[in-house]
Amino acid sequence: MTARIYRPARNAMQSGAANTRQWLLEFEPQQKRVAEPLMGWTSSTDMLGQVRLSFDTKEEAVAYALREGIPFRLEESHETKRRPLSYSDNFRFNRIGQWTH
Repeated sequence: MTARIYRPARNAMQSGAANTRQWLLEFEPQQKRVAEPLMGWTSSTDMLGQVRLSFDTKEEAVAYALREGIPFRLEESHETKRRPLSYSDNFRFNRIGQWTH
């Protein structure tokens, strides 16, 4: 019943930072998923796989896990370094590379 505390990364179709500010606590699966023979759907009897708690800060998530006696694994988030770009840089005199249509 080990929990994983992490901050989710943005998906490939997302340009903003929505849904990446909160920290999540999810339980790691205890049992393997099995395929149902008739329909082929996957299922599991692990009920903790449905639990997903969100916290505003990493400290709140860690404090909750310690208070409830839940063993956890903390995954630090990687901050992306964004370079500010401006539309006028496309027409700069000392631009590297040619500007073409």
